Amino acid sequence: MSVSIVVVSHSEKIADGAVELAAQMAPDVVILPAGGTDDGRIGTSLEKVLAALEQALERAGGGGAVVITDLGSAVMTAESALEFMGDPPDAVLTDAPLVEGLVAAAVAAQGGADVQAVKRAAEAVRGPAGRPEPSLPEVVPEGPATGAAPKCSGDFELVNQAGMHARPAAKIAGGLASLDAEVTVNGVDGASMTALMMLAAGKGSVLHVEAWGADAERAVDYVGGLVQAGFGEP
Repeated sequence: MSVSIVVVSHSEKIADGAVELAAQMAPDVVILPAGGTDDGRIGTSLEKVLAALEQALERAGGGGAVVITDLGSAVMTAESALEFMGDPPDAVLTDAPLVEGLVAAAVAAQGGADVQAVKRAAEAVRGPAGRPEPSLPEVVPEGPATGAAPKCSGDFELVNQAGMHARPAAKIAGGLASLDAEVTVNGVDGASMTALMMLAAGKGSVLHVEAWGADAERAVDYVGGLVQAGFGEP
């Protein structure tokens, strides 16, 4: 039982390419494309999305399905498909950037996260700017913005030959996004695949990890474990 993912795009090529990329990071996760119209044009197809959702839920074995879309009308098509299916409780629609959100979701699903945690992982890549403003006075947690000392930290040397390229960045970001922790890696947001890649950290570079929040220790251990194992690479 694991979470499946459906990618809804206006372009069949974009959907297929995004799925191919994410599959490199999460080879055990079912990720299905639903891109373009039935006759191969740019647009979305309710029939394609319905077919992908039904297959995703069936193959998830009760784990549920997460839907990621690109542009506005793709969202409406996905919403229509979910409504047509009776709004199944184990199928959720995310508000996340297509590529980075998909990769984060796929990595979280690969790690065994449930459907809501996979959804949160996808949406977390937007960062605080992408989250709605609270309607009540916000309680600001301890973290980099408050200047509070980290609850846990660690230093880990990159041992894999290629260093911090797309796959390691995706594994770190996807895993951290599903934890209750705010994490920085060499000063950048650890839940952002893009920010991690921009570190351009090569083999032998040291990653300084700082974490705040309930899962701070788990977060540092998670990053440390990945780095020390070379992300499963030579």
